[in-house]
Amino acid sequence: MMKRHDVLTEYQAKCLSIATDTLLSPKQKANFLALEAENNIPYLALSEPLKTALDTRVICDMYEGHAPYKPRYVLPDYERFLQLGSAYLELAPAEDFDDALNHLMILYHHVPSVTGFPVFLGYLDRLLMPYVANYTEEQLYPKLKRFWVMLDRTLPDAFMHANIGPEDNIICRLILRIDAELKQVAPNLTFVYHPQRTPESLFLQAIENICECSKPHIANDIIHSAAFDEKGYGIVSCYNSLPIAGGGSTLVRINLREVALRSENSTDFLTVQLKKYCDLQMELIEKRTAFLYEESNFFQTSFLVHEGLIAPERFAPMFGIYGLAEAVNILMEKEGTKNLYAPDSPALPLAYQISEQLADFVESTPVKYGFNHKAMLHAQSGISSDSETTPGARIPYGEEPDPVSHIMTVAPHHQYYVSGISDILTIDETIKQNPQALLQLCKGAFSHGMREFTANVANNDLVRVTGYMVRLSDIEKFKTEGSRNNTTWLGDEATKNCKIQSRQQRVISHEQSMRYTQ
Repeated sequence: MMKRHDVLTEYQAKCLSIATDTLLSPKQKANFLALEAENNIPYLALSEPLKTALDTRVICDMYEGHAPYKPRYVLPDYERFLQLGSAYLELAPAEDFDDALNHLMILYHHVPSVTGFPVFLGYLDRLLMPYVANYTEEQLYPKLKRFWVMLDRTLPDAFMHANIGPEDNIICRLILRIDAELKQVAPNLTFVYHPQRTPESLFLQAIENICECSKPHIANDIIHSAAFDEKGYGIVSCYNSLPIAGGGSTLVRINLREVALRSENSTDFLTVQLKKYCDLQMELIEKRTAFLYEESNFFQTSFLVHEGLIAPERFAPMFGIYGLAEAVNILMEKEGTKNLYAPDSPALPLAYQISEQLADFVESTPVKYGFNHKAMLHAQSGISSDSETTPGARIPYGEEPDPVSHIMTVAPHHQYYVSGISDILTIDETIKQNPQALLQLCKGAFSHGMREFTANVANNDLVRVTGYMVRLSDIEKFKTEGSRNNTTWLGDEATKNCKIQSRQQRVISHEQSMRYTQ
């Protein structure tokens, strides 16, 4: 028995505590130990003001590691992979449906991300439809169901994300059917909706799935497509929209609450403090991407680059923000008013002005390694250790109004956050008897400019935390049994720190949905 306590360094003691943890699997221990090693590397050289901003958590590096050696999010061109195969993986082009499923599972294990698991599985219906051939629905169903189960069991991470839609096809409908039946935490799922390309019956099936298992997200394809080129975009991880054949190189974020606390009033916030911290955040982006591109050798050595599945110039650093609601409330208090970030409030113009100013800054500030030499603005959905802040531009938990007022309040922000913004509506379970009301609410939200529509249905076991999925029953068991899913502990921490269980359940009335869509 080693004598542990007198001779171990702090780093060794932390590693030993991971190695002896009773709730972690060997694989989970290996992942946590790897993170400790990453964070034992000296941090990149930073200016003193930036160090101070990081130390005081005005700016957060999302704990990506002290020296990034892989991009945060990677979105391979899976279509190219299936068509051409891979010399590195010694795979010929996929010839049939079983080949396609097998090829994808193999490649997923070689796609890096900040989590160590793939965060983008591709537009699965588009990828698989060329291989359907003469298979019937009855023949495809067990193949896809086994594939769906295998994803959850072999890549048990709730940030893993698949896309389907907007066109109608047998694979899209089967994935929705299977996801509703299995109610798995992984993979996360986005249904991409286009009013001219998505039939009403398919859209309704996606909405009925939300009633059943709080999935999928619904993405507004018209708005998303306008922000990207012909290669397209994918929705990954929680709800991050990024270029296909590229991804997100890094994500750093500003705590707007902390900026407001350091401001004398709203004028000082808008003209001095916000610009100061935006400049510091850009400095951090430049430092982190420079190491990734110039020193880590990822883009020089990865077979994903060599085989044309990703391109270095298609990665965007993500310029994140959170705590907008708290920032507005603090600034209003400093102005001597009691106005809050809430529907119909006189404080809302300030909130929209902040979003617009952030978008203008990101658009006008070039970065060396960016998508078209730009970063992309992102309303970050929070992490489990956050406290006293609300994710992105959302209304604080527990203060949510009726669904229509909620959407009308947050929708004006969505035009600015091209790499992702979401709001989670918590709907009373009576919606299961009237999914058409939820469908009309989603359509109305999109007509008012929302990029993403996301809803939790009260009393479902499977729920969204900040954007990823957890089972409430898994959280209950976590303390004594652990979890095979890598993200259950995040959900457990979020229930303590982020007040997610304070979300208000709201009923969608017939009158509301009619008023909203007129």
